[in-house]
Amino acid sequence: MHIGIDVGGTNTDAVLMDGTTTLAGVKHSTTPDVTSGIVQAIEDLRAGHPFEGADIDAVMIGTTHFINALVQAQRLAPTAALRLGLPATRALPPLVDWPENLTAAIEARSYLAHGGYEFDGRPISPLDPAELRAHAADMKANGIRSVAISSVFSPVNHDLEVQAAEIVGDVLGPDVAISLSHEIGRIGLLERENATIINAALRELAAEIVDGLTAAVRKQGIAAPIFLSQNDGTLMDEDFVRRYPVATFASGPTNSMRGAAATSGLETCAVIDVGGTTADVGLLINGFPRETANEVKVAGIRTNFRMPDVLSLGIGGGSIIDPDTGEAGPESVGYRLTTEALVFGGSTLTATDIAVAAGRAVVGDPAKVAHLDPELVQRVLDRIAERVSEAVDRMRTSPEPIPVVAVGGGSILLPDELTLFGAVHRPENYSVANAIGASIAQVGGEIDKVYAIEPGKRDQTIAAVRAEAVDKAVAAGARPASVAIVDFDEVPIPYLPGNATRIRAKAVGDLDMGGAR
Repeated sequence: MHIGIDVGGTNTDAVLMDGTTTLAGVKHSTTPDVTSGIVQAIEDLRAGHPFEGADIDAVMIGTTHFINALVQAQRLAPTAALRLGLPATRALPPLVDWPENLTAAIEARSYLAHGGYEFDGRPISPLDPAELRAHAADMKANGIRSVAISSVFSPVNHDLEVQAAEIVGDVLGPDVAISLSHEIGRIGLLERENATIINAALRELAAEIVDGLTAAVRKQGIAAPIFLSQNDGTLMDEDFVRRYPVATFASGPTNSMRGAAATSGLETCAVIDVGGTTADVGLLINGFPRETANEVKVAGIRTNFRMPDVLSLGIGGGSIIDPDTGEAGPESVGYRLTTEALVFGGSTLTATDIAVAAGRAVVGDPAKVAHLDPELVQRVLDRIAERVSEAVDRMRTSPEPIPVVAVGGGSILLPDELTLFGAVHRPENYSVANAIGASIAQVGGEIDKVYAIEPGKRDQTIAAVRAEAVDKAVAAGARPASVAIVDFDEVPIPYLPGNATRIRAKAVGDLDMGGAR
């Protein structure tokens, strides 16, 4: 058996799974400290389906800890950004497009140094160890505790980032965390650098959060390994999270979409995940969320790491209703739903009150919303359906009909049929689909590089890339026999010489419980 947990802004959902069978599912309000809500969710699971700690083989958690810390500009480490690229790249220094509140929160310092490569591996300039030691000494003098190192075209050749990390680490000592951009972002210097700086700023918090989550699970007598969800629908172990906390961003919508695939049996469909605060609309392709091809802005910062292509609407069970216009959201009562909504004795008209008044749900005290004008109730529900239908229409890539699956506790707000799309599928255990998605997540490895392909060597190069992605998945903890390539892209880059081609391969496999690390 294994446990899947997904922490949202309003609810913490948990499921107890036996293989792909859901034995128990619970919802618990997300607590301000998050961790105690997870403890309570596990206790609720045990009450619903008794188990011993030794019965559990793994615990999978999807958490909002890290993105919340960034958005709120809290609990971030003093961070330095070191870029290798001189004499090039001087025009736009590191952190050039960061919001002021975030640069202040990480007490940011930026440095430019020699190094970097052209796309085909030719060096821009050699490393200057003395220059790097001087930068590191300045970092030390200014109390820097985490460093992000980025180099021009490091996804093509990362040698200089590794060498620079050794030199800087010698000066700063073993207690300073160092993040390297080739391990985090994709092609594109500024976005990759930004993602690396975010990761560096979260490293201290990652250690704290992982220790807290581990303690919470161990307190329940569970000694099984703990994994956290990544934003591409795969898992990472505790050590990986300590090094790459940025990979947890947007894992919530991803878990919901994977859970929708598992519970509905549909591998290609549109998924509407309605929680307490937002409705996230995305597309599943072959069982995995379609990834966005565009830059992703996180807390106002441009990045380019893996993210699902999701359209978020400010509609959820906790959305505050404007009685004059009939609009829901974007403001939400969030995890205070059970104290502020009318049906729970509060004074705020929420979308949950509307659903109860319409007879779509039985929660709280329905008598407390019996006075609501039926015309208002219908107007709100019609407007929600219209906005969601428009969002699904915007997300699909062809005019062909596509099945629609609704998950999440807030999906009681949706009708049984959507204009343009017909019947809305609500699979069994739809309200905890996100936790199911976390519990069934697999382990992956991805390669995304630019190659100068020699004449007649295309097939050989592609085979090598695919093999490298498979090896990466196995190294991350996947069972070798289960690994397969689930996504592959090959894009020629005509404006670069040497038959340059960007190749991306993603391999995914089942978690190797025998060798879980």
